[in-house]
Amino acid sequence: MAKSDIKRVLGSIRRADEKFGMIEDGDKVAVGISGGKDSLMLLFALSIYKKFSKKNFQIVAITVDLGFRPYDLSPIQEFCEKLGVQYKVVSSEIGNVVFNVRKEKNPCALCANMRRGALNNAAKEFSCNKVALAHHRDDAIETLLMSLFLESRMNTFAPVTYLSRIDLKVIRPFIYVPEEIISSCAKYNQLPVVNAPCPIDGKTSRQDIKDLIKELSEKFPDLHEKLLHALDNTETYNLWDKYVINK
Repeated sequence: MAKSDIKRVLGSIRRADEKFGMIEDGDKVAVGISGGKDSLMLLFALSIYKKFSKKNFQIVAITVDLGFRPYDLSPIQEFCEKLGVQYKVVSSEIGNVVFNVRKEKNPCALCANMRRGALNNAAKEFSCNKVALAHHRDDAIETLLMSLFLESRMNTFAPVTYLSRIDLKVIRPFIYVPEEIISSCAKYNQLPVVNAPCPIDGKTSRQDIKDLIKELSEKFPDLHEKLLHALDNTETYNLWDKYVINK
């Protein structure tokens, strides 16, 4: 199964690339590496995609070290060397600021914002014009439901986002890839997963939504595909937009 899974991953990257114009000749793409399966699989898949896509682009890898310990990044350094990819580690005190200085009750949003800022700045130092994040299909769906249930709005992240303030594009090549496929591919290819020890790992609102989706999927087996199609099918929204209703 896993051998064919890598073909599915690469096919999904091509689909996202062709639909949203993610990668172009001359790009220098910084891949954000947390050390988890998703980001390592993205780096691995893009290194393969680079060979057969016939697009002339460069890849570098960047890890923002949040300060949690233990966090041994040497396996990732070795992995990048095997791929022929330049690797940079950005040291930070983000973990200390979020949990000890600010003592955030809901730390994930602040942590994510600070981490993205550090990653984007490092990407610019590398002369990159794009940053690739490993958010996948399931992440997009979970974010949609979190926004709906917790914020009373319909929202999720975009496949491509332009940050005008620093002239940088953020791309998400895994937008059509299911998490289970990423997991099986990462395991099959023995990727050197190094997870940072977050104090609230598995205790977040996102984990609650994951559990809910898993429960709903038992009753609606094609739930993920239906929700993904809803995100992709922008012409059939029927929300209470007064400008549309009054036409």
